[in-house]
Parts: sequence; structure tokens; C-alpha cells
Amino acid sequence: MMRDKEIPTAAKHRPSFDNTQIAFKHASDADLKRAYWLFTAINNNFLVKVGPGLTNFAMNIGLPIKGLIKATIFKQFCGGETIAECDATIKKLYSGGVGTILDYSVEGEEEERVFDATRDEIIRTIERATTDPAAIPITVFKVTGVGRFALLEKLDAGTPLTPAEETEWQKVQARVQAICQKAHQSGIPVMIDAEETWIQDTIDKLAISMMRRFNKNKAIVYNTYQIYRHDKLASLKLDHDVARTGEFYLGVKVVRGAYMEKERKRAQEMGYPSPIQPNKAAADRDYDAALRFCVENIDRIALVAGTHNEASCLLLADLLDELNIPHNHPHVYFSQLLGMSDNLSFNLSDSSYNVAKYVPYGPVKAVMPYLFRRAQENTSIAGQTSRELTLISKEKARRGI
Repeated sequence: MMRDKEIPTAAKHRPSFDNTQIAFKHASDADLKRAYWLFTAINNNFLVKVGPGLTNFAMNIGLPIKGLIKATIFKQFCGGETIAECDATIKKLYSGGVGTILDYSVEGEEEERVFDATRDEIIRTIERATTDPAAIPITVFKVTGVGRFALLEKLDAGTPLTPAEETEWQKVQARVQAICQKAHQSGIPVMIDAEETWIQDTIDKLAISMMRRFNKNKAIVYNTYQIYRHDKLASLKLDHDVARTGEFYLGVKVVRGAYMEKERKRAQEMGYPSPIQPNKAAADRDYDAALRFCVENIDRIALVAGTHNEASCLLLADLLDELNIPHNHPHVYFSQLLGMSDNLSFNLSDSSYNVAKYVPYGPVKAVMPYLFRRAQENTSIAGQTSRELTLISKEKARRGI
């Protein structure tokens, strides 16, 4: 790893997240107008409160609204219904120096044949990445995409499995191994997304076992640490010790998290201590501490910082400069979701940092739960929607549209 005394010239170019010309250079005038309309609707809570019920009702009775959805909220937050349909988005992002993380976002399935089909689809995302690894540098999957939630829940709780469930669990492990094996053979990293606390221990153990097997020479398998949990900074440090002892690379994606309200509600209903940080300040503190820990151990840790938080992005950028680490070091990626925070993604890329956006895809109806979570997330993150609208308005004014 390069650790020159003189920071490279590119490293002196600190990103400015207010430059809308760079942030939206990939977006047409029509794209900007659609985004403005959509975030206005989200800001008014229309999509969050009314959207899910109306959409499900309309689809269930056969109203022809798929085209409307696909042209609006789906187009903003998803790449397409298939990998091939994502090609235009992949190309558009890469024209701005931003990579794609193909994210097959079909949820809630419980059948073995669907789990096998999902495994095969994830493998296809890896195969697609091998055709253009610069544009698709990382891949991702959820363990609940290839295994039954209730089975993972039983394993987490330490409940003995029936013989049939033992066989089922072996199939889940085999699917995960097949995905990681393909990633290893292809040299394309794969991230295992985090899920609810009551299945996460099982996912963590599975992720570490895959790292032991496939991360000997480079970081191929990444696990995800949800820092809105008060125990996850400590987990990250312990896993680093395990990786050092086991002589493998620790692949780390750090996020604040996606299940906070559900976690608090379940803890309250079931009478156990909440796993969630006491407040946002504690989550921010641990998130930034996790970034610092990963960068200080960059020789053994490969990091994907999944965040829409400007302060955390600037901190990570500053940490690289502070430690004389090149902006494009292969062990450091910034990541945001498609359709959100383009001011972060494209301005970071313009300052020579590695950036990749999650690009969800899948059949419109199957991806609807994901889409409405994105709308809800924009209303629940303080100032997120207003920030998006302010930046879009600024760019519209600059273009005179």
C-alpha cells in the first residue's frame, strides 16, 4: 500500500457537496423535473401515507398502473426489471465515475425453488460484473433471499432443528457458499447485507465462515455492520482480531441501519433491552469511530461506507488524507442508493474517491416494498427530502429549466 510522505495531488481536492453541476451532470432536464416532482410528493408525505395502499389495491384489481409506477418512483430508485434493463443506468452512472452495485430486490419469498432461483440470479449479477468490473465493482445479496427467515430465527434462538430443518439449513449454507465461490473465482467482491437482530448472529457467523474460506488473498466477502446497534462497533473490532488471527481479510460494510423502528417495537413488546443506540448522537459517534478504525487498519480491512450523511463522508475523505492513503485505494469505497444523494456520489467521484451506488432491480410488483421504504426513509431522515429538493431546484435554476 502506498504511504508516501507527500499526499498525491488528487488528495488535496476535498469534495464539495454543493456543486450541483457535477452532482447532476448525468441527469437530463427530464430526469431533474421528474425527481423534483417525486421528492415534492415525498416531502408532502403523499407517497408514504397513501402510496402503498393505493398501489397494492390498484395492482390487485388489475388497474394498468405499472407503466405509471415504472416511469416515476421505479425509474428514480431502480435500474430496471432485469439485469439487461439496468444497462442504461450502469452506463449513466459510470459516465460520472460512479460504479453500480446490482441489487436484486425481490423480497418476502419463502419457497425452496425461489431460493434456488435467487441464488442463480445473484450469480448472474456476478457474471455481469465480470464483463465490466470497473463499472460494476461490487455485488450484494441478503441471506433471507436464499433462506427462510423463520429458520434463521430458530438458529439464532438456539432452538434445536428438526431433521428436515437441518437439511434445509445445509441447503441455505450451500447457496451462500455457491455465491461466494463464484465471487472468489471471478475476483468480484460480494457483500452480505445486514438484517434484523434476531437473525443477525447466524448471518454474522455465516459471513465470517465465508471470509475464512475466500478472503485469504484479498477481500471478496463483506459483512455488514449496522451501527445503530450499540454493540456493533465492538463486534467490528472483535471480528478484526479474528481476521488477524485467522490471516484473512475482513470485508466490512458500515451502515447506520434500516430496521430501527421495528427493532425498538419488538424489544418493547417482548420485554428485552433494545439493541438500538440511545440516540442519534451515539449512532453518529460509533459510525465515525468505525470509519476511523477501518482506515487505521486498512492493511487488513476493506471498507464500504454506506452513508447519506455528509459529515461522515467528509470525515472519511479527511481520514484518507490524514493517513496519506490514496483516494482510490481499493480497500475504500463510498456507497449511496440510486436516486438519492447524487451530490455526495458524483462529487466524491470527481475528487477521485471510489464510489458505487446500489442499483435495485426486479419485477415492479415485487420491488414495491423496497420502493416505499425508500420514500419512507426520505421522510424519516431529518432534512433528507428538503436537501434533495434544494439541490435539484438549484440545478434547475442553473440550467434555466
